[in-house]
Parts: sequence; C-alpha cells; structure tokens
Amino acid sequence: MQALLKDFRTFLVRGNLVDVAVGIVIGVAFAALVTALVADLITPIIAAIAGKHDFSSLSFTIHKSRFLYGDFLNAVISFVSIAAAVFFFVVKPVNALMARRKSEPPVDETVRQCPECLSEIPVAARRCAFCTAELV
Repeated sequence: MQALLKDFRTFLVRGNLVDVAVGIVIGVAFAALVTALVADLITPIIAAIAGKHDFSSLSFTIHKSRFLYGDFLNAVISFVSIAAAVFFFVVKPVNALMARRKSEPPVDETVRQCPECLSEIPVAARRCAFCTAELV
C-alpha cells in the first residue's frame, strides 16, 4: 500500500502533470478573455456593419421547422476569433522565439558522407560499409 502511495505521489509531482494543469488554467482564462473580446468588441463591429447586435435571434422556417442559424453564426465568429488570437498571440511568437534559439547541430569530424549513398562513414574508411563503394 505504501508503494502505491509513493508511486501516486511521484506521479502528482512529476513535471508533466503540473505543466498540463497550468496549461488548462491558462487556457480557461484565455478562453474567457477571447469570449469577452468577441462579445464586447468584435460582435459590435459586425453589428455596426450588418445592423444587428445579437445574431442568436436570426432564424428561418421551412415546413414549420425553425432553423436558428444566428447561434451558429455566433459560434463561427467565436471560433474564428479564438483561432486568430491563438495564432497571432501564441503560435507566431513561439515560432519566432524557437527560430531565434535554433542552432546548427555540432559537426562531427570523425565521420564523413559516402559520395555514392550519402550514409555516414568513418573518416579513415576506404570502402563504404553500406554500398561498398571505394572511397578515395
């Protein structure tokens, strides 16, 4: 029983679990921020252009069936806004940061490429171990 509790404690304090928990909390806060952005800024801008502030009341009827396309339109606007916010405020900056931190791998001077099959072979080799080509 103590081994099980020790394993459980190790699992809880492992870095991955803490990272996931932090990610979820930040994600929920970010979703609230983007929802407020959509509701308070983007929807009024669209309403100024389209003339209607709340799209949820938009609908049409076919054979006594009511289709609420306004709710769907609100969901599409929210999704596109969230996707744009994530792309421009998370993905692009992280990609730029990773490109800046990227470095070339160290050159290994004990191996070279075979001119025939392009595999890595020792510098002192006279014949490729993969394609058996003679090397000069």
